[in-house]
Amino acid sequence: MYVVESKGGAIACMLLALFFLGTWPAILTLLERRGRLPQHTYLDYTITNLLAAVIIAFTFGEIGKSTHEKPNFIEQLTQDNWPSVLFAMAGGIVLSLGNLATQYAWAFVGLSVTEVITSSMTVVIGTTLNYFLDDKINKAQILFPGVGCFLIAVCLGSAVHASNAADNRTKLSSYSHDYKNGEGTKSISTSNEASLEMVWKGDLENGVGTAEKAKFGTAHFLIELEKKRSIKVFGKSTVLGLGITFFAGVCFSLFSPAFNLATNDQWHKLKHGVPHLSVYTAFFYFSVSCFIVALILNITFLFHPVLNTPKSSIKAYLLDWNGRGWAFLAGFLCGFGNGLQFMGGQAAGYAAADAVQALPLVSTFWGIVIFGEYRRSSRRTYLCLGSMLFMFIVAVAVLMASSGHRK
Repeated sequence: MYVVESKGGAIACMLLALFFLGTWPAILTLLERRGRLPQHTYLDYTITNLLAAVIIAFTFGEIGKSTHEKPNFIEQLTQDNWPSVLFAMAGGIVLSLGNLATQYAWAFVGLSVTEVITSSMTVVIGTTLNYFLDDKINKAQILFPGVGCFLIAVCLGSAVHASNAADNRTKLSSYSHDYKNGEGTKSISTSNEASLEMVWKGDLENGVGTAEKAKFGTAHFLIELEKKRSIKVFGKSTVLGLGITFFAGVCFSLFSPAFNLATNDQWHKLKHGVPHLSVYTAFFYFSVSCFIVALILNITFLFHPVLNTPKSSIKAYLLDWNGRGWAFLAGFLCGFGNGLQFMGGQAAGYAAADAVQALPLVSTFWGIVIFGEYRRSSRRTYLCLGSMLFMFIVAVAVLMASSGHRK
């Protein structure tokens, strides 16, 4: 099998993983904003996510001659390595739960803030666990200041969301219509739900918003977006969105340490003489459990949806080809991104590999360019956003500088 051994090769894997893992959330967000049900999208996504792991296992995992110390993928499938397999599958379960939660969190708090908070929590908790699991091969005097920077980024991410939510309420409250014969203007209630109801009424009476496309960042844009999207967020509590986000962050914090235990057996659960799971075998089992959990939960959500999303059915899912290709692409990007992250982590330490949690830098770029996030926001929001991204860049640079070399 092919093994990444150099620090340069590990960093190359991390950078490529960074791009892939920062791009696939933008694709799923785009589909939700176009009105595609998240259950349909996630079922498509999880199919190609598993397929990516299979492709990696039968290519990189089968390259070269198999030895007892480094057996190829197919040979490891028949070995007595179930303790490590269970760790890998546990990692897949928490990742699946985290990915599923973020799909709903994106709708509530936006792509950029969701990715920053979850990624920062992953680094603060997961990197600390990986540091000790990897026998401290990363430089603590560099690693933990980087972890501290990520923690600051979490707080700034929450501040960005709070400020942007206040900006949106202000836009909606000042959005006015000429009701009946152009008699002045009426201020809209500061409640999002009341605002939406009154604006829709004004749109119907006056034909507002049908002639031209709403500009990014305007109240009209927010209203049009709410009409189209599959997850309705107006009138929902901000605390609910942040709660989902922090739950996802906890899940993401655990999948990398579980994978680390699966490939390196720090707790000595394997029988004497049984080789450690390779990255590719562990990633295969990891992805299988991820697929099973996603399949069970999303089929359940078809018939018993959460957060007031519409009901669906197996037949409706199979016939829904609107955006299916994009969902398949997102699954491939996430699958190959995770695989590359693990390949780099096995070489340079999983704590350093958590540098791929810089993915919010990519996601924020897509969020601003494609979705118009933070357009026409207040100076305070821009200041918080700039500070958050700067702190994030510093944190990632410091984390990569802590890279070690696994013996």
